[in-house]
Amino acid sequence: MRPLPIVAIMYDFDRTLCTKDMQDYSFIPSLGMTEREFWDFTNEIWKREQMDSVLAYMYAMVKTSAERGIPLLREKLVSMGKNVEFFEGVEEWFDRINAFGAANGVQIEHYVISSGMKEIIEGTSISQSFRCIFACEFLYDENGGAVWPKTDVNYTNKTQFVYRINKGVLDISNDLDLNRSMPDDSKRVPFTNMIYIGDGLSDVPCMKMMKAYGGYSIAVYQNRDSKVEDLLQKDRVDFIYPADYSEGTGLDLTVKHIIRKMAVCDILERENSRQKRDIQTR
Repeated sequence: MRPLPIVAIMYDFDRTLCTKDMQDYSFIPSLGMTEREFWDFTNEIWKREQMDSVLAYMYAMVKTSAERGIPLLREKLVSMGKNVEFFEGVEEWFDRINAFGAANGVQIEHYVISSGMKEIIEGTSISQSFRCIFACEFLYDENGGAVWPKTDVNYTNKTQFVYRINKGVLDISNDLDLNRSMPDDSKRVPFTNMIYIGDGLSDVPCMKMMKAYGGYSIAVYQNRDSKVEDLLQKDRVDFIYPADYSEGTGLDLTVKHIIRKMAVCDILERENSRQKRDIQTR
């Protein structure tokens, strides 16, 4: 039996699935700092040192923890995931969309591509819903303490993970196969079978990539403003919706319409290929 075609849905995490930056729920309060104090400190490092903004926040996590004598342990970060709060409908979303995909003859796979912390995401109630989580991560010493950035997912290099999903090269240490030339018809997930869901400007490179290659992009928001409307007006994104993943919402219905369209396109493509083979074997 021919395997079902795959539809990949990719998500940013902070302010896309959860309601604010994931460090704000538990990590920052554990330091005795306010959210503003921590992020102001991070921005100061970022601008003063002219460094990558994601590496700046990872350094700030290590530095503030050390200054307060609080070990930055992997197991502690994972445990903080249980306090992450999600938008309405998120926790039920994945099973429902998977079932819808199966009913329409496609296999749905969910991926995270986030500048947040992989360790915290792994501790959330939805972590098992993802085939792979691409996010920032620390390297740890023999005692489980963070010593160095292991993975840095910044706003522009997010696109490499879209390519990894496209080719099925999910091991981020495998650059050889990622960069190897591959015919389009042998790639595991065609760009035309991809949906990217994010919340703003940091997701624009991935959103524009979807538009360029025939996939779809959706911007979600808590409060609609000129920034998210600008993304739509300037064709940087296909759709904008409130971040409500409940059944019957605009976001839910549009994702289902896209999945249905992808399923029909796959049927038509297979029929076209079948007719060509019939002609060749006459």
